[in-house]
Amino acid sequence: MAVQRATAYQCAHKLLRVPVKSAPAILMPLFMYAAFGGALGAVGETKGFGYYSYTAFVFVSVVFMAGTFSAVFTAFDVASDYETGFAHRLMLAAPRRLAIVGGYVTVSIWRCLVSVAVVFAVALATGLSVRGSALEIVGLLALVVLVNVVTMLYGTGIALRFQTTASSVLILIPAFMLFFLSPIFIPRHQLSGWLRSATDVNPLTPVLEAGRGFLAGEPTKVALAFIAIGGLLILFILWVIAGMRKAERGPAESRGPRARGPRGRRAQAEGGGGPPARGPRRRGPRARAPA
Repeated sequence: MAVQRATAYQCAHKLLRVPVKSAPAILMPLFMYAAFGGALGAVGETKGFGYYSYTAFVFVSVVFMAGTFSAVFTAFDVASDYETGFAHRLMLAAPRRLAIVGGYVTVSIWRCLVSVAVVFAVALATGLSVRGSALEIVGLLALVVLVNVVTMLYGTGIALRFQTTASSVLILIPAFMLFFLSPIFIPRHQLSGWLRSATDVNPLTPVLEAGRGFLAGEPTKVALAFIAIGGLLILFILWVIAGMRKAERGPAESRGPRARGPRGRRAQAEGGGGPPARGPRRRGPRARAPA
């Protein structure tokens, strides 16, 4: 617990020193809500839409997007800490290294809750209709937090393996692909072709549909949603454990230049690491004199 608190404190302290780092996780979902909630509002009037409000339909997607973005940007901080060497010092001081991951996950959850609170407040101020009860809204938030934790564990596993901010693309792109290959703008039954097939096998699809059921006051596919997110949670816990074992081994040691010739191979086999260094060639009687 001490290691987890210390890791969470240093990560939160950096965010407070540079608060602009928290802005993208809030502004991007708000932009999506304003853009698609208004521009595609006519979709809610089409035949067979089946949901009480298109604004509420998009709002559920935006809430899950806020949770996902909070995790993605926190995973970027993990990669940055390993690249600068700070996380390696944490590992030297921590008797149980997985507690470091717990600290980062704690910060990710707090960032998720703050982002969701801001998005929820803006949506209510602009006329969002909520039909679900308080308990059903708690169920929606529980799903959002679980999606945040799953995304954070995936991103942390990538950061532990590559230990560089260049791996941010491997964190962001798969998270985007999984999210946008789900019914975020129109219901699944109105999709067709390969996109419909992709949404049918996407584990995020029942999670989104259960969240919309909670908001509408008509819970649906709740068990399937929690089973899907629970399976992903177990999978990425194992992913992080394997990543931490790889990080504990440290970077690969440099092998140095390849030894050439019989003398070089003999010296390398004896532990010399290569042929002996040679200086400038000396000639004359002094060069033949014994050392």
